[in-house]
Amino acid sequence: MTSSGSILVIDDNRQLRDLLGDTLSKKGYTVTRASDGAEAFAAIAQTKFDIVITDLLMPEKDGIEVIGELRRKQPSARIVAMSGGGRGSRAHYLEMATGLGAHAILGKPFSVSELNAALAACLPAPPPNAAT
Repeated sequence: MTSSGSILVIDDNRQLRDLLGDTLSKKGYTVTRASDGAEAFAAIAQTKFDIVITDLLMPEKDGIEVIGELRRKQPSARIVAMSGGGRGSRAHYLEMATGLGAHAILGKPFSVSELNAALAACLPAPPPNAAT
């Protein structure tokens, strides 16, 4: 199954960022990668993304700031927030992201099937009278 659309992947962990980027590229998405919120803001200023997958805890600007910026600059972008926790619990950060407008959440570590489910949650629903 292949898809289309543009995705911004933001994570300060290069290995995870590259793994996600490669996986999504193989699914047919156009992928842009950023190592933190500051790089993400630069990308958001230049490109309209369909989906943004962001880590929540990063240096420079964190994922919470990214979600706020997206809500202002690209309100149609769908957001997947991911976190492995930190000083607080993973659930706390993910709940905060949901409250700020994330459409799906992923607790690290996560599986490819969980990633696929998060992406599916970001896809628009079919029209009510769509042919079956």
